[in-house]
Amino acid sequence: MTGPAHEKFLFGTVFDPTGAVLSAAPRPKRSFSADEVEQIKGAAEAAGEARAMASIANRQAEALADIGRAAQQALPGLAAVAHEHRVGSADLALACGRAIAAAALDKFPQAPVRAALESLAREVEAAPRLIVTAEPELLEGLQAVLEETAQAVGYPGAIQVRATPGVGAHAFTLDFGDGSASFDPAAAAERVAQALRAALAAEGLHAEPLIPGGGASAPDTQEP
Repeated sequence: MTGPAHEKFLFGTVFDPTGAVLSAAPRPKRSFSADEVEQIKGAAEAAGEARAMASIANRQAEALADIGRAAQQALPGLAAVAHEHRVGSADLALACGRAIAAAALDKFPQAPVRAALESLAREVEAAPRLIVTAEPELLEGLQAVLEETAQAVGYPGAIQVRATPGVGAHAFTLDFGDGSASFDPAAAAERVAQALRAALAAEGLHAEPLIPGGGASAPDTQEP
């Protein structure tokens, strides 16, 4: 078995046979001048400061590592909160859109029928007759509006307006023989809601961050 080498005993002072001193170890200095004291003090302070700064740097590195680990653990939670915020914002936008659309339909109930006939002018121009079915509440003045619109778009056929109870508020159908077109505000709003929910579900927790300049924002409000 090997162990640490033992240092031989050394004498501080060596004498010759006559008693004369051959060699002597330097004795530690027991008194210092004021300048030497200041130098020793400065060196000790510098050494202590260096050790303290090294300890602070180590603690800072450990703290930064802890912060990094905490942030890494928090990111999934933040993504979930951001996703919930998007879903809530989308629901609020849809609710606002429905309220605005309902108010507009109450104010101008015949505007969608007029717009539908204008859009279908080419499809209905060769039809001899156009049958419009709608809820009874929508029929008041609708015949005159449709005839006025038909004259404006150049439709020469006859227009018949019929009441169909239970079709839904502000809903109507235009039947021109070779085809038909329908409008139901409630069904349109539901389709918009389903499309938005599908987009949010597909996006999931991988959307862009909701921070200024991040490029992500609440979905635009879409009226049914």
